[in-house]
Amino acid sequence: MGFILDPISHFLQQILLFFYGVTEMTGFPSYGMAIILLTIVIKMSLYPLTVKQVKSMKSMQELQPKVKELQAKLKGNPEKLNKEMAALYKTAGVNPLAGCLPLIVQMPFLIGIFYAIRDFQYVDQTSFLWFTDLAHPDPLYILPVVSAITTYLQQKQTTTDMTQQNKMMMIFMPLFVGYISLTFPAGLVLYWSVGNLIQIAQQWWMYRNKPVVAQEEAK
Repeated sequence: MGFILDPISHFLQQILLFFYGVTEMTGFPSYGMAIILLTIVIKMSLYPLTVKQVKSMKSMQELQPKVKELQAKLKGNPEKLNKEMAALYKTAGVNPLAGCLPLIVQMPFLIGIFYAIRDFQYVDQTSFLWFTDLAHPDPLYILPVVSAITTYLQQKQTTTDMTQQNKMMMIFMPLFVGYISLTFPAGLVLYWSVGNLIQIAQQWWMYRNKPVVAQEEAK
């Protein structure tokens, strides 16, 4: 891991230790609960960026039919196609790059938390659910399955244009996440799974009332 991310990873490990101390004060010390608390804090802190990213992605997907129509109509005139595409995005109030910036801002934290939990040194662990050691993979393979299912549900919430490519991604990504989760430390997969569940809840909240959201986006 690059030296740039070391301070972020160390800082997040200190927060994890803080939450472990909180569980100790309750009389039920648990690294598992500490990871869950850390996940909640991170997801809520990044929520404003998540809103921008998800809404931008959703808007781009909803414009795809019109984009394809323009591409088919102006296939032999790339200059006019670019102008028409720019006009379409402007009319819809959509910036094609708006979904990238929040992700770029989040990346150092996402990579930092990956290393923070993956390399965390668990001291005097107590059992958590069916785990005896969060530094090792899930012995029952339950969390990898949960990580795959929640990844699928999270994608499904924001995918409106079911192209062949999107259908393949909705199958490939959950399977890939589930597969790599088989060998990752259970603590890391716990973070990923809980993060997915929070993301699903956040996305449901964002789109619980579509007309209102559409009006806000139009503004």
